[in-house]
Amino acid sequence: MVRIRLQRFGKKKNPFYRVTVADSRSPRDGKFIEVIGHWDPKRKIFDLNKERYLWWISKGAQPTDIVLSLVRNFKVLEAQIDTNQEQR
Repeated sequence: MVRIRLQRFGKKKNPFYRVTVADSRSPRDGKFIEVIGHWDPKRKIFDLNKERYLWWISKGAQPTDIVLSLVRNFKVLEAQIDTNQEQR
């Protein structure tokens, strides 16, 4: 199964995460398929490639609970949904 999850980087007590698409059997900081964003909790920055996220979701990738809550809390896809409704 393919998962959309976080991969930890940064120094001790200064984490930085990449949002990656990876096989669920690979380790957290191991092999991945694609990097689709990043999250810096210290500066409260969450950057996500919306098109690639939606593409992977349509192909059956499952986001982890943390990634799903980040997408909801930062309202990443809300603008995408609003623009689609206006075009109709």
